[in-house]
Amino acid sequence: QVQLVESGGGLVQPGGSLRLSCAASGSIFSLSAMGWYRQAPGNQRELVAAITNSGRTNYADSVKGRFTISRDNAEKTLYLQMNSLKPEDTAVYYCNMKVVAARLDYWGQGTQVTVSS
Repeated sequence: QVQLVESGGGLVQPGGSLRLSCAASGSIFSLSAMGWYRQAPGNQRELVAAITNSGRTNYADSVKGRFTISRDNAEKTLYLQMNSLKPEDTAVYYCNMKVVAARLDYWGQGTQVTVSS
């Protein structure tokens, strides 16, 4: 069974930075596509950034140039470096793991990011 545990959220001022981490258990991390999603109150969950098992990345237009997704397969950890944070980045951020061929889809419990002065 896979567990995903996010950390690194918190309160930050506009223009500040945070680094989110997602630690995965199990043995399929290196085979998985990983992603960060976020959900603000009253909004649907949306994709923020994704990275394939080969390292190809994809970003939402709203975060391009500010956020960077990366992974460490040896440590089974996913990261999201968030710079130049804006109040509209405030949301609960969720880690996601997918192995499409095996129809596997896992979610973490989420970590709150609040951008406010």
